[in-house]
Amino acid sequence: MVPSILQFGFILLESVGEVNCKELGNSNGLLGIQELGIQMLKTLFEVHDIARNEIIEQIKFRILSLKPELSRPILRLLCYLIQCYPYPMMEHIPRLKELLDYFTFMDGKIASYLVSALLPLIRFSRDLRDNAILVVRKAVFRREDTVRVAATNSIIELILAEKQPNGDGLFSLQDSSSQASCSQQADIPCSMGGDLFQELSALLQRCLYQQAKVKQVVYQGLVKLVLADPAIGGLVFDFLLPHFLQFFKEGPDVQLGVSSCIKSENGKVLIQEPLDCLLSCISWILLLQTHGKTDKLLDSIGACFGFSLSQENEDGRNMSTKVFSGAFLKIRKFLRNANLEDILGQTHYASSAAVHEEKRKCSALILSGVIEVVLNTVAMDLEKAADQKVELEKEIMQFVDRHDSLAKEASTSRQSNACKRPNLRATAKDATDDIDSGNPQLIQEHSFFLATSSIYQLLLIALKLYSSESSDREATSQNHSQSSSSKTSKSCFKIISFALNASLHHVKSSAAVGNEGPMKKLIYEEINMLGPPLLRLTLLLKPGSNVATSQRKNESKAKKDAEERKELLLLALFCLKEMITVSLCGSCLTHLLENLLSVPELEHADLHDECGQASKIDDQDIKNKELFVQKYLKPLLTDLMKLSAFRTVEILCDIMLMIGHKLPCKWRNSHGAWAIHMCKTNNTANSSIAKSMVRLAINLSSPPTDLLVAQEMLKELLRFIGPNNSDLSQVSEYLVVNQSTTIAIASCLLQITDTVIIDMDWSTKKLKAASQVAQKTIHHNQNGEHNLGFTFEEIVYSRVKAVVEVLSSFVLMSLKDNQAEHFLRLTARFYKNLALISKLKIAPKGQKQLLPSLQFQKLVELTCKELTVPLYNFVAEMQQAQQENANSKGMINKIKRENKCIPELIFQIEDYEKHLIRLSKATKMNLLKHAKRSTCRDFKILDPTTTNVVGQDVPNNVGNDNDNDNENENENERCSDSEDGNNDGNGLDKVLSHEGESESDAVEDDGASVPTVKGVKRSRIVHDSDDDR
Repeated sequence: MVPSILQFGFILLESVGEVNCKELGNSNGLLGIQELGIQMLKTLFEVHDIARNEIIEQIKFRILSLKPELSRPILRLLCYLIQCYPYPMMEHIPRLKELLDYFTFMDGKIASYLVSALLPLIRFSRDLRDNAILVVRKAVFRREDTVRVAATNSIIELILAEKQPNGDGLFSLQDSSSQASCSQQADIPCSMGGDLFQELSALLQRCLYQQAKVKQVVYQGLVKLVLADPAIGGLVFDFLLPHFLQFFKEGPDVQLGVSSCIKSENGKVLIQEPLDCLLSCISWILLLQTHGKTDKLLDSIGACFGFSLSQENEDGRNMSTKVFSGAFLKIRKFLRNANLEDILGQTHYASSAAVHEEKRKCSALILSGVIEVVLNTVAMDLEKAADQKVELEKEIMQFVDRHDSLAKEASTSRQSNACKRPNLRATAKDATDDIDSGNPQLIQEHSFFLATSSIYQLLLIALKLYSSESSDREATSQNHSQSSSSKTSKSCFKIISFALNASLHHVKSSAAVGNEGPMKKLIYEEINMLGPPLLRLTLLLKPGSNVATSQRKNESKAKKDAEERKELLLLALFCLKEMITVSLCGSCLTHLLENLLSVPELEHADLHDECGQASKIDDQDIKNKELFVQKYLKPLLTDLMKLSAFRTVEILCDIMLMIGHKLPCKWRNSHGAWAIHMCKTNNTANSSIAKSMVRLAINLSSPPTDLLVAQEMLKELLRFIGPNNSDLSQVSEYLVVNQSTTIAIASCLLQITDTVIIDMDWSTKKLKAASQVAQKTIHHNQNGEHNLGFTFEEIVYSRVKAVVEVLSSFVLMSLKDNQAEHFLRLTARFYKNLALISKLKIAPKGQKQLLPSLQFQKLVELTCKELTVPLYNFVAEMQQAQQENANSKGMINKIKRENKCIPELIFQIEDYEKHLIRLSKATKMNLLKHAKRSTCRDFKILDPTTTNVVGQDVPNNVGNDNDNDNENENENERCSDSEDGNNDGNGLDKVLSHEGESESDAVEDDGASVPTVKGVKRSRIVHDSDDDR
């Protein structure tokens, strides 16, 4: 029993696949597959002492043998065992040491996670700690970059574990429930000492001479160390000072060795030293020492050991801090006044012009990062400053202008493998494309340069400049002097663009960091405070606002400024969308919406009544969501649709969908009705806007309204891409459906139908349980009441009927190649669900066969008439078009794709009709009386040379069409008889034989006799087809 449970638990963990292991110790949430497997193995480890050895061996084996994405759940199990049962786990330290010996051969992330999982034991086992230090020391000298990065991360984790208090949270051994089970320990729990940083400083010094990735890990880890223990800040500065002086030369003129940070090998330019990350680390430690209590901590440490620090020790401790503080101020002044061309031109020994160009680009990227570090410091000074705010704002504007110049310099040259940091001064299109593609570099970079409070100050400066720039523009337009206005406008757009790009990167990186950790609180604390200035900036950038309309129409640069505003508006909306997405994942949307609702809303006369109704809602969460939609999203959508700003409309529709899905049905349906009204009254030729509005209208409408709206739109589409598309004089009910938007709307409706069919997969599985309930309760429900099974069955049938009506409209259209292929695939899946529903209507062995309900009969009739028969014609027309264009480019690949989906569709149709035949025999009802069997089952592409021969055979076989249909039915009967011979009872066998005799009699009455040889040949063909399937 115990081995079976153990094996089953590990099977559950392996079936999970890739999981999020950022929070190894977090077991909150519902009990899923992974949590169930972990809980089983945890209980087995606690209850059965014999199983502990096997569990540890299995953990060790699977971590070493499985793929990285499959071994992460195993690591999470190990972390839980160490946290919950530390003393029993100390008995298995020899096995864990053997596992650590494979550190250099593991995947980099898995190796880092392993050390993180072992930290609670490492803190209380000197033997395991020494072994871990020895392993990571060896890994630092490996050639693989991933192993070196993992080793550096592990060194930082080991030093951080020393700073944790002994009784902190889950790491406490005193509160462990299993402490008494292992009272006799050979390895006595011990503290890790207070000099682990000094002990490993030589190893960290070695890391400073490796690749840039390893150095970035060191710099970020040093900030974490100072966050955990501010008293170590002086030691960290002493550690960094020799390395820093290699790139900073102090004298009459400050020299920042940017050229020393770059090297070229074999014609490739590499960034050897991430100087911006180094200065970011120094600036954060300086800020932490300024706000921390370092002196008090050092005094308390001296008192514990019975001595006090002398004046010489204090002077030595503060010397490095003063050096870094003075150097940072000089660098700040140097970057404000220096000529950037002189710094970028310091590339010596360039072998070619291409190498020189790449070095200039890398230098520009490093300098842009350094300027961001300085901007972070200046913005924090502005937040705390009581006076001199104007000077600090001017300084920020200077640094933003220099950052913009460096970004342009970096983007002019060709792409380099070493210069991987994306530019903050990117266009809105580039930034959004990087996000949509899931670019991981966008999340990893710039995460430590600008804090939330600094970005907030930048947004406030942008709002202030944009508002003042509008009034200045009005004054200059009256005086006909535009030189100063143009200069002010450029500066304003630069600061807005920089602030928006920084906000976008900041929000995205906050989602990657996680919910806990010291860096989260330091860099990303109160990120929701960015919401109100972003929304205010969005409303100001909207075309038609007071600021935007104040510009004279006859200015030469009016069109360029308008395009710039559109890009900035798009970027601001992307920031809001990402903030809402992150808030939804973190369950803090209510707090964000409360901040956003403090912004003055747009004036819209049509929405005052709806806002008044929303303000009366008692639930604060629903009230905030409803007010945000009514006050901001709907007015913005209405105005931007009139301006054909399609990309902004798409983002607003996505935001409205995210919030609308969190509302109750009553309010969600009201927004769906509003979107339907917008589709009926707004005539747009932009396909993207039409697609977004159609998707919004249908997805915010509850069933059955959603598919009813889809049917109405499909009827309008038939006027343009249907068989009779000549009558276009009548006004469409939905103005959004027109000649320019037909393809986009058809594609959107296909995608929506696809999601409905996916939902049918779940409902058909639930229908099986409902049908079993109906079988058991049929004798107990004699008073005419509907039980739950029948009610759910009727709901499913009505939904399936609506899908049939939607697909029946598609089958009449002249769809494009990709749309036709998509339609065939989702129709095949739909018939697969129909076959399962029909199979469920057949009573199992030993139970009474129920008659199909009237609604089911109508569904079968509607499917046969409206979908199956036209579908055969649709496929025939597709193949005819293929034969006509067989020599066109790309037709061969298209035929290969359709040769896969068309046979699958025909198989699913025949499988569905086969179950209908079985049900007809069992109930003695002809459910296929409206079905028309196709005579061209194989869909062969005939050779043109044999076309005439086939054409001569057609007149001879015209009289035998009915015979072929009856033969096909007889073949299906024989297949179903052989298939169900073991499942049906004697009574059902009699029904089958009776039906077979009646159908054979009907064939004889028609006067058409089938030769025996031909029947044998057809039987052989049917059996071969079944084997192929």
